[in-house]
Amino acid sequence: MASDPTAGGAPAEMPVEPDDQIDIPGKPEGDLQQLQAEKADLQDKLLRALAEAQNVRRRAQQDVERERKFGIERFAKDVLSVADNLGRALSALPSNTDSIDPALKNVIVGVQATERELQSALERHGVTRIEALGKPFNAEFHQAMMEIEDPSVPAGTVVQELIPGYLIAGRLLRAAMVGVSKGGPAARPASNEN
Repeated sequence: MASDPTAGGAPAEMPVEPDDQIDIPGKPEGDLQQLQAEKADLQDKLLRALAEAQNVRRRAQQDVERERKFGIERFAKDVLSVADNLGRALSALPSNTDSIDPALKNVIVGVQATERELQSALERHGVTRIEALGKPFNAEFHQAMMEIEDPSVPAGTVVQELIPGYLIAGRLLRAAMVGVSKGGPAARPASNEN
């Protein structure tokens, strides 16, 4: 015979009202505060870790962009010597090509075309030539190699370009080596333009 717990010897359990407080053995009230403090600490650590991850991602993107812009810098410096040699070859040629042999004239035209193509390739990759002649001397972009006496030009003006200068993505790749006028009235101060 099955015994009914409410009918016989054992007392029936009383329903718990929501307002009643139950003491759970082994869980003092201080544990709740400790858990809340741990939760706040973990949230702080999570936010810091997320911020650090975002900073690392941003720095990596900046590094990739910098490498994309300036990664060819060493190669570009090496190619500049080729451009210099082509420029020297062109400057050594006679200015009047009418009286020379047609075969030599074709070589001259070929060297000129090669020099233009090289300059175009450099510009496509962000390497631009610094325009120096006739501009006020600017130590950021020019390296003075000599002073030239010329009273017709304001002092401090670039009157001769020995070796052209170049920028890569707006940053100096090689300064222009120039001759600067030391005669005439003073030139206006150089701006930060090339």
